[in-house]
Amino acid sequence: MESSDDENDGIYGNFMPKELGHNLALNGMKFVDEVLNGQSERCLENFRMDKSVFYKLCDILQGRGLLRHTNRIKIEEQLAIFLFIVGHNLRTRAVQELFRYSGETISRHFNNVLNAIMTISLEFFQPPGSDVPLEISQDHRFYPYFKDCVGAVDGIHVPVMVGVDEQGPFRNKNGLLSQNVLAACSFDLKFHYVLAGWEGSASDLRVLNSALTRRNKLQVPEGRYYLVDSKYASMPGFIAPYLGVPYNSDEFPGGYHLQDAKELFNQRHFLLRNATDRIFGALKERFPILMSAPPYPLQTQVKLVVATCALHNYIRREKPDDMLFRMYEPDTALQILESLAPLEVEQAMMHVDTHDPEVAFEAEHPEHSSQLRDSIATEMWEDYIRDLAAM
Repeated sequence: MESSDDENDGIYGNFMPKELGHNLALNGMKFVDEVLNGQSERCLENFRMDKSVFYKLCDILQGRGLLRHTNRIKIEEQLAIFLFIVGHNLRTRAVQELFRYSGETISRHFNNVLNAIMTISLEFFQPPGSDVPLEISQDHRFYPYFKDCVGAVDGIHVPVMVGVDEQGPFRNKNGLLSQNVLAACSFDLKFHYVLAGWEGSASDLRVLNSALTRRNKLQVPEGRYYLVDSKYASMPGFIAPYLGVPYNSDEFPGGYHLQDAKELFNQRHFLLRNATDRIFGALKERFPILMSAPPYPLQTQVKLVVATCALHNYIRREKPDDMLFRMYEPDTALQILESLAPLEVEQAMMHVDTHDPEVAFEAEHPEHSSQLRDSIATEMWEDYIRDLAAM
């Protein structure tokens, strides 16, 4: 973590953790002990996970030999430093004041923890299972129509900081500097796959093509598929909505009467694919460092995306109902997402290089995916009309 003039500001944005104002008399370990000996909610507020989840992660990292106690700083404090930075989007100066260590010490332990999490991150990304997702099988709107669907794929632009001579490729269509991150997720808000590091100017299809053709690639189980939005076309393993047909909730106002099979398909496709908006929302809520460009080397910025996604999966596995996740359950997520600034959605697992040659995506028999979409829409519409007639 290299220092920069930006770090002198201490805090980026408007969020000032109250701990910075009330605990400057404590040293780092006393502060960590105070948090860990308090209510679990306080640990969630400061270190972005419950106490039991925090302690288990310490045990994992120590057991693998990835972190060790030093003469001055225990593993718990090392992890706390990292989580406090990524969980509150702080710069080194602010963390120095709280933990009472030099900038070099803070930076060293930040990078040590980041690299430790990266080492085990693949273990937290699980491919789709063979069962029909419960979110589909237990909802008559989606079952049996989407029984072969395993999740949703979408992308997001994460702000990036690069040197002036590197900025061109990273400037996205809105003129902002970003990395284009592609993610495949389950409907219970776990990342299956994440590809980070592509320049912001890269097209969505190019990033998807990279994910499908690289050595450690996005795997789509045989006979199954992901839902994608209209940025992508329907192709083997991926089903997009119908173009030129109402799609999102704004285009289906209350009391609107669906006109045909395509509108019904798009409406239900949107309700399922909304999992990507919810998972990105939960990720940024927990780790707001992804909301701005931190002044670290590009490689570190890319690692941060993968590491925070891995931590998201770990916490979702260990404590799926914590307060931050509850904010993004279907019943409450829509209101929260509508109140947030729009996400620049476009790009994942463990890849940080951005220099793969662009390979033209060979979509074999793309008409098969379109035919599958049509058959799903037809079956769905016939059942919908029958149910209306029976009312």
